Amino acid sequence: MPEEFRGTRLAAPMGLLIDRNKPLSFSFDDRLYQGYQGDSVASALLANGRFLLSRSFKYHRPRGPLTMAGQDANTLIQLPHEPNVLADTFALKEGLQASGQNFNGSLDNDKDAYLGKFSKFMPVGFYYRSFYKPKGAWKVWEPIIRKKAGLGVLDLKFQPEYYDKAYLFTDLAVIGAGPAGLQAALTAANAGAKVLLIEQQPILGGSLTYARFDIDGQRSEQLRRELVEAVEHHANIRVLKQATCNAWFTDNYLPVIQGKRMYKVRASQCLIASGSFDQPVIFRNNDLPGVMLTSAAQRLMKLYAVKPGKRAVVLTGNDDGYLAALDLHEQGVTVAALVDMRAHPADRALLLALEQRGISCHQGSTVYEALHEKGMRHVSGVDLRKITGQGQVAGSGQIVDCDLLCMSGGYMPVYQLLCQAGGKLSYDDQLAEFTLSGLPNNLSVAGSAQGYHALDNVLADATHAAANIVVALSLELSVKPLPLQAEAQVNFPWPIFPHPKGKDFVDFDEDLQVRDIINATRIGYRDVQLVKRYSTVGMGPSQGRHSALPTARLVASSTQRSVSETGVTTARPPFEAEKLAHVAGRAFDPYRQTPMHKRHVEAGAKMMPAGIWQRPAYYGKPHERETCMQQEALHVRNKVGIIDVSTLGGLDVRGPDAAELLNRMYTFAFIKQPVGRSRYALMTNELGVVIDDGVCARFADNHFYVTATTSGVDRIYQQMLKWNAQWRLNVDIANVTAAISAVNVAGPDSRKVLEKVCNDLDLSAESFPYLGVREGTVAGIKARLLRVGFVGELGYEIHVPARHALKLWDALIEAGKEHDMRPFGVETQRLLRLEKGHVIISQDTDGMTHPAEIDMGWAVSRTKPFFVGRRSVDILEAQPMKRKLVGFTLPKNSPQPLEGHLVLKGPDISGNVTSCEYSSSLGKIIGLAYAAFDQSQPGQQIPIRVEGGVVVQATVVKLPFFDPENQRQEL
Repeated sequence: MPEEFRGTRLAAPMGLLIDRNKPLSFSFDDRLYQGYQGDSVASALLANGRFLLSRSFKYHRPRGPLTMAGQDANTLIQLPHEPNVLADTFALKEGLQASGQNFNGSLDNDKDAYLGKFSKFMPVGFYYRSFYKPKGAWKVWEPIIRKKAGLGVLDLKFQPEYYDKAYLFTDLAVIGAGPAGLQAALTAANAGAKVLLIEQQPILGGSLTYARFDIDGQRSEQLRRELVEAVEHHANIRVLKQATCNAWFTDNYLPVIQGKRMYKVRASQCLIASGSFDQPVIFRNNDLPGVMLTSAAQRLMKLYAVKPGKRAVVLTGNDDGYLAALDLHEQGVTVAALVDMRAHPADRALLLALEQRGISCHQGSTVYEALHEKGMRHVSGVDLRKITGQGQVAGSGQIVDCDLLCMSGGYMPVYQLLCQAGGKLSYDDQLAEFTLSGLPNNLSVAGSAQGYHALDNVLADATHAAANIVVALSLELSVKPLPLQAEAQVNFPWPIFPHPKGKDFVDFDEDLQVRDIINATRIGYRDVQLVKRYSTVGMGPSQGRHSALPTARLVASSTQRSVSETGVTTARPPFEAEKLAHVAGRAFDPYRQTPMHKRHVEAGAKMMPAGIWQRPAYYGKPHERETCMQQEALHVRNKVGIIDVSTLGGLDVRGPDAAELLNRMYTFAFIKQPVGRSRYALMTNELGVVIDDGVCARFADNHFYVTATTSGVDRIYQQMLKWNAQWRLNVDIANVTAAISAVNVAGPDSRKVLEKVCNDLDLSAESFPYLGVREGTVAGIKARLLRVGFVGELGYEIHVPARHALKLWDALIEAGKEHDMRPFGVETQRLLRLEKGHVIISQDTDGMTHPAEIDMGWAVSRTKPFFVGRRSVDILEAQPMKRKLVGFTLPKNSPQPLEGHLVLKGPDISGNVTSCEYSSSLGKIIGLAYAAFDQSQPGQQIPIRVEGGVVVQATVVKLPFFDPENQRQEL
């Protein structure tokens, strides 16, 4: 093990996250290093003395860790298969190969570092004003600018990995497992609530794992152990570590990402105990490697046992800086100076403690400039100056040598989730701190996110918040919350000290300096939202975590307003960058099975999804799809078949105004529809677009049974309810899809089969004609019977209560044995309907299809004054048609088009194929496709580009392809 590696590691108990018994080897920029299990890439590199990890976005300045918590872009590195990885949170792995990114030459000697010298020629928004002329200039400049400001490199050969989703339900979701989150979770769980505790870090405790809360430094670890042990052993608490709640949506819907899984959490109550972000101080060269937040230095020591430097300067605006200085001192870091921007600490005992340890304290002072070694690869000292006014310092000061500069100007609440929920940020000018208000009733906040920073207050506030939640959950509280105490101010009002030479960074991600923000306001962008868009402040990976507050202060000062008037930029989901894989990962597709599902499986059905249902695609082996489908289709055409159509949407519409409702909802007329008859029903939306179809069967004057598509019935049901909420018709609408099951017996022998099990109805063509509907008994089961012809044959749909469906199926199968009746599947049904030219909504239609385009003008009543979409349909029909759905044929041996293949018109695309199959009944390939209107006349040839770029010439034909006189279904 190299000597420098051992020399920068601290002894136990430092290193809560690392396992010293498990060393790991890895490489960075082709150089070998060693770390430990539990290290992040950044902590392992710093333990090896490597502080320069990346180059900045615009000026290619050297950058090292700022937060050690994944809250900044200073640690972005390149992995073999993934760019822009945050080294301070990415777990070290054996054999990991990592490298720097965004440099020209090498990370240590970036040839593009000279860009910083030309910063005055690249002011904020310079690209908006410089590269738009002469006309076309941007096309020349864009690739150059992108190359210079490029970040990581994508691996286009990367193979997708498995990601998935899961659902979680809980009484209370607590976001953040710091002292507030732990205390609140325990309080609620002890009262009987089911609690989900969500924590970003690999261990529980939040600031208790790294921060110091008292002079002797013992309380934080002792309290952490007590709280964590109680939480981890509590039966009512489930803990998710290394999990990020990435957004808040209405009614406490929380997407929580853990590893390669996204949990979709629903919580009755939600408590945000997310803590606060340590804030940097703005001065020249505040971005140098070796300049970091005090919390980052504490994390390095306590979590990773890494000594962050040999000689440190601590710059602070609160008492926490003194405590951090004590931590550094105890771990062998020489604290050359404690620089307090205030006149004195709130707790004078802290000043005495530092003086007793020989640490020099400078009150009312600041760092005006961080000094650096050649190449700016590390901080080498600081220029200390007395503060003489807001953002002003004395003309001269004191140089202090150091290799570590820790800074903290105060804290910013982690407000993102709270503002996504509608919370409002208000700025308290006296405390120089934001407060939150306006949260929904089922969302609470506690701890430092609420503005409490003293540990006792954090715990008390968490107990108060949990108590209110317990009451809201109708549970009884077992503990009395302690009162809150007054506490010291933690935010320095103006930790911004501009330097005439610049490089005083407000936004480390975007290389934005103080003058960039001020100049944006001077140009006219006075609103902070416009400043963000013009300057790109807050748009980088940190999403304003450290730039939002100083930006608000600078905009307020420059426009002579208060910070409350200025506000901060809008916080939108996601809280952290998330991979598309999390969104596209394995989704949950809840599906239902019809009551006859077991019979289909026993018969050898190949199942397929249809909306939320599982349906038989065909009966046979998976590799014999075409053969099975063709045989089933021929059997229906020549004999008789049976298909389970229970998934068909069913709506019962009853009441005096039932006919009026359907008359307004559908394009056809239904007021005078006779009882005992059915009618085709086509529905359009307000834009005149076809959205569904079905059959309206009238069983009584005040009772219609309406079918809808399998995937569309829920939407149609909602549409009916929505419109009737406005119309207030006297009608009852019930979605009976799950309550009623149905089968369709179709084919020339279907009447013969049905007559064997239906004794109380005359099934003859004269008594029960095509489109007739009847109520009777089938196999002793009360049923609704509809004579329909979706597959173009004599056929009967039989609808029965779902609990009797299996009995019905078995009875029909038994009755059909004499006539060789066989079951057929959905894909066979789709082939049969294609032969008849019947469209399937959402397959043969799209989001722009209107009735005339699919030859459904006959289904639109021209006499009734209104239906939903009537005006739009009239307008669309009055315009010249641009496309039309046509039937086409191809010879049997031609390449077969697939759904989505393009229809061409010269060099242009004029349409696409929507359905296409080979038909054994016709001995040719048949299909439906959109084509240009002037390509839609029967007999014309339309070119279709199929697989491999081959173009086939299809013949447009008049629909239907099969039995054009409809004689077979009217037998």
